[in-house]
Amino acid sequence: MSLINLLQQDLQLGILLIVSLMFALTLHEFGHAYAAYLCGDRTAQMEGRMSINPFVHLDIFGSLMLLFVGIGYAKPVPVNPRNFRYKNADLYVSAAGPGMNLLQALVGGIILHFLSNAGGLTQNVFQLLYLFMLINMSLCIFNLIPLGPLDGSYVLPHFLPTELRRKYQIWNMQYGTYAIMGLLLLSVFLPGWSPFSWISRVSQGFVGLIISA
Repeated sequence: MSLINLLQQDLQLGILLIVSLMFALTLHEFGHAYAAYLCGDRTAQMEGRMSINPFVHLDIFGSLMLLFVGIGYAKPVPVNPRNFRYKNADLYVSAAGPGMNLLQALVGGIILHFLSNAGGLTQNVFQLLYLFMLINMSLCIFNLIPLGPLDGSYVLPHFLPTELRRKYQIWNMQYGTYAIMGLLLLSVFLPGWSPFSWISRVSQGFVGLIISA
């Protein structure tokens, strides 16, 4: 369901979802920028992208896709690997975005437990924190898919044997983006079915574990 439809059906839930998405996407990109800075590349900092201001990260077309389609993205952080000072810096920078989403989900769980123990956890606050955790966990898992420009395509090669890594990188360079775009289109044009539906189920499972911990 798109955010537009959700806003029409449940304004409060739609607004909570938008706020959660803004935080999740903004801190995801900030994670990339800050990791690149720590590894010696100041490109994102110089272009004003090492910021927690959501408006420097949100992409107009990606935001419209989120509103009308339910799937979208933020502007990728500019990175210059030639400035990296450490071995495997590209792994750290790529993993930092999903890692930031995982961290946000865990922080949401800590806040939820604290409020629950303090007796200040209302239904609305629980709903906000649950959505926040679920969105961040979903973004973490989605971005680790090793296809196209997703973060997982930069993380996976570090765990493959040399020959297989080379073959994978060549294949992904040629076909990865088309593959992820094809899967996204299928999720849009085939009502009731999505190749990414498993992400929601897995995310709900992880969030449930955090809440019950």
